[in-house]
Amino acid sequence: MIGTIESIFRQISATMPDESFALRLWDGSERHYGPGAPRFTLTFTDESGVLDVVRRAQLGFGEAYVRGDLDVEGDFQLLLRFAFEEPVRQMHLGTQDKLRLVRSLLRDRKNNVMRARKNVAHHYDLGNDFYELWLDRTMTYSCAYWDEGCGEIEQAQEAKYEHICRKLELEPGERLVDIGCGWGGMLEYAAKYHGISGIGYTLSQEQYEFAQDRFAREGLEDMVEVRLQDYREARGKFDKFVSIGMFEHVGKEYFDTFFAKTRELLVPGGTGVLHTIGRDRENEIDPWVKKYIFPGGYLPSLGQLASGMGKTELCVTDVENLRLHYARTLDEWAKRFERHRERICRELGEHFYRMWRLYLHGSAVAFKWGEIRLFQITFTNGLRQDLPMTRAHLYN
Repeated sequence: MIGTIESIFRQISATMPDESFALRLWDGSERHYGPGAPRFTLTFTDESGVLDVVRRAQLGFGEAYVRGDLDVEGDFQLLLRFAFEEPVRQMHLGTQDKLRLVRSLLRDRKNNVMRARKNVAHHYDLGNDFYELWLDRTMTYSCAYWDEGCGEIEQAQEAKYEHICRKLELEPGERLVDIGCGWGGMLEYAAKYHGISGIGYTLSQEQYEFAQDRFAREGLEDMVEVRLQDYREARGKFDKFVSIGMFEHVGKEYFDTFFAKTRELLVPGGTGVLHTIGRDRENEIDPWVKKYIFPGGYLPSLGQLASGMGKTELCVTDVENLRLHYARTLDEWAKRFERHRERICRELGEHFYRMWRLYLHGSAVAFKWGEIRLFQITFTNGLRQDLPMTRAHLYN
């Protein structure tokens, strides 16, 4: 089996001759590829790690890394980039039969209301103390907008909120609904700087409690509120609609339900912004990520999004791809996360630390080198003839 890994590394070295890396086995022997000192060394501490990678591709690699059957010294993201090179892609194709059963089992976990609550709790109810370690002070767990002058992630997250507010053309006194409001950052920003009132919906108990305290602390209780409810339970009429980083949890079986609810909540002619991770073509989510990080998750293609909106007469007016903005955001999160390794390992365990380290770096690499995108889609509830003809209002 180690011969397969060596062959893949030789092929990658031939296509990337300026990159240097090394392979170390449990018996201490090493193979070096490329010129100079290796930028990373992949160490297999046990033969079972090799078997997992060769037989089960991404799922096997992730599980072997978390167990400690393989380790990486140096540039972790360079190794993870290899997953998108042709020799590794061909190995993945050879494992499709083995992965099909896993994928079918995971796909069957439909995101009905009960399942959605469990899936959200799995990821978001790890404790606000954990997220406060590596998110910025706005507690924003979604792609930042690295506008000119944004040297720090706090600035970039506030720039994201402002960018969305301008796309929504928010006016004082308007009502805004935020589906999947997280810890309440968007509603706080929109209320403070654009004078709106609004309601946010989340299924996370931890986020709900944090947002309640946040709005009270900022004196915004009369303007914005948060509800611990599924998006399907949302009620009321709103001038504007926003959903940031939540659509990835909807599940493709419920796209029509989500967009029908969106149209129901928006007044005729109302404007919305959907901010979601997506991809260029329809495909299943990475099996390791779906099993361990985002159960029930699905990343839509742009075509699926446009089709789903069209079915419910939601008119797409603008699409922006913030792919590299998310890559930079994830790099910043990963750097902050790693600063707290000792505490995370002490409180949540070494396996948990390794799992989340792989998730953060792997996601950054997928945005840089894979087919993962970040779409911001602006739309209206029905046709409107009075919209700006250019994007000038976003930047002036």
